[in-house]
Amino acid sequence: MAEFDQYHRWENQIRELRIPHWSELPKFDLYMDQVIAFINDALGPLGVDPMTPAMINNYVKHQVILSPVKKKYQTMHLADLLLIGLLKPLFSTDTIRNGIDQVTAGDFPKQAYDNFVDALNDALAHIGEQHDVKVATTLNEKLMQVAIDAVISRIQSEKLLTMIQKPARRVKKI
Repeated sequence: MAEFDQYHRWENQIRELRIPHWSELPKFDLYMDQVIAFINDALGPLGVDPMTPAMINNYVKHQVILSPVKKKYQTMHLADLLLIGLLKPLFSTDTIRNGIDQVTAGDFPKQAYDNFVDALNDALAHIGEQHDVKVATTLNEKLMQVAIDAVISRIQSEKLLTMIQKPARRVKKI
């Protein structure tokens, strides 16, 4: 029962977390080490694996994100990297890039990002609770909703697994 109480305390902590909106992202260009710190600070509390310079360089090399301008990353880079960090454990980078491109084709990147963050922050605020979710009226909204549900389910399942896993017993050789 104590483990279940511990899980509820974790849920309460998660309900307080917020992914930053576009207006809360830095308005000045950042170098790689600053980008890494920003992304990992924003996503770390959700249990997301830390992003590394090698990962970001790979995203640039494979055109998942745009190349930095004079080794400096802009707001659009940060938004893309936050989304990639959240979605990478669930989807391939090609699928993530296609999803971002699809959603931003019908909406400005700032608005599309904020819509996703609003829905994600709402889901985080109600993690573990039954609550009314805005009904999707377009395929893009449904795509975002399904992705958010997957992120929330992954966060919860990983936390539950770490809490219930018992260390493997070593068998003594005779």
